[in-house]
Amino acid sequence: MAWSWRYEGANGESVDGPAESFASQADAESWIGQTWRELAASGVTSVALLEDDRVEYRMSLQPVAE
Repeated sequence: MAWSWRYEGANGESVDGPAESFASQADAESWIGQTWRELAASGVTSVALLEDDRVEYRMSLQPVAE
């Protein structure tokens, strides 16, 4: 099973991002933990973790409003 990230813009539309593939969920999560700031700076507002074609979860890259 392959793990990957789908990148989404402000309106939930898919946007381009690095085409990385990972052997495990842990590897994918470690990678996003290291690169999320660069992705957010390039206009990615949220990501979805995919196992093959199944969405495991979605996550915002935006700061939490106080």
